Amino acid sequence: MMLLRLPATLAVLLIVAAIGVLPSVAPRADAAPREVTVATRDLTPFVMNQDSVRTGFTIDLLKEIAKHTEWRYTYLDFDNVQGLLNAVADGRADMGAAAVSITGQRAKQFDFSQPMLNAGLQIIAPSSNTERAQPGLIDFLKLLFSKTMAVWLWAALVLTVIPAQIIWLMERGDHDSMVSKSYFPGIFQAFGLGLGMLAAAPFDSPRQWPIRTITILWTFISIIFVAYYTAILTTNLTVERITSQISSPTDLVGKRVCTVANTTSPPALSRIGVRYTAAPQIEDCYTGLENGRFDAVVYDAPVLQYYVAHRGAGIADIAGPIFKHEDYGIVFPVGSPLRREFDDALLAVQEDGEFDRLERKWFGTGG
Repeated sequence: MMLLRLPATLAVLLIVAAIGVLPSVAPRADAAPREVTVATRDLTPFVMNQDSVRTGFTIDLLKEIAKHTEWRYTYLDFDNVQGLLNAVADGRADMGAAAVSITGQRAKQFDFSQPMLNAGLQIIAPSSNTERAQPGLIDFLKLLFSKTMAVWLWAALVLTVIPAQIIWLMERGDHDSMVSKSYFPGIFQAFGLGLGMLAAAPFDSPRQWPIRTITILWTFISIIFVAYYTAILTTNLTVERITSQISSPTDLVGKRVCTVANTTSPPALSRIGVRYTAAPQIEDCYTGLENGRFDAVVYDAPVLQYYVAHRGAGIADIAGPIFKHEDYGIVFPVGSPLRREFDDALLAVQEDGEFDRLERKWFGTGG
């Protein structure tokens, strides 16, 4: 009977021993936060680093994520998105965060979180209210040497031929005449007089009353000619300014366009046949637009919208809607366990309303 009870007693002792051990392997409430290295780059308004103080939409979102995951971040700064991706690929960073577009090519090399923001590419162009958008010297020179100017100058010459002949014929015999008695010197003088009248330039009154009559009639003709000529040139100049405005990607053809190298913007522009300048940083594009070196800037919509609402207010305007939709996500090495933790925390931040608050804070949008 004792032999039958021994295994049961031993089993009870083992269970008690196991219960006594369990508390020692359970997670401690005061466990140290997990150190997570984040590769990032300055990109207003997602990441901004001034005087070693980081702010921005992405930084604020990571802080909210940390409340649910107990992560503690160490940041690595890079100049561009390619440097950020390289740091994640070679293991220097556990994740990359700024405004990284989720693309098919990148998804083959990395794991991405659920989209943290829906956006895409957009265009900004000089504001129509700025002085630079008004006709300037270049516009005047284009018009001065345009076909329209040539046609009207030719019309003025043809229109003056007959009055010049009449003036020379009637004035050549007068001793105090304004024109020479010889034909070629005289006809050129009469021609100059006719052009001067057509342009409303001051001149000495002719002595012969028929010529004075012609002069009066010619003065009325000159008023009509100059008024109509001015209206045509003004209309052409206005149309030139209107047609030069940009409202869609197709309007970028032939324009001086700036974008940022090693991003999704250059391939998108190449696909629609737009030539561009690929700058290292978006700040270079802003400076070029402000200085008149570029007609448009193409880049991520939230970045451009923030610029237009702040530094670029009154300088640039949004030109048309988003033309290539993209999602932004956090990038992880393939198979990283942090991705699932991040997605769970992102869902919690969205459900508790903090995500909407961040959107309103940085972009003026959100539920």
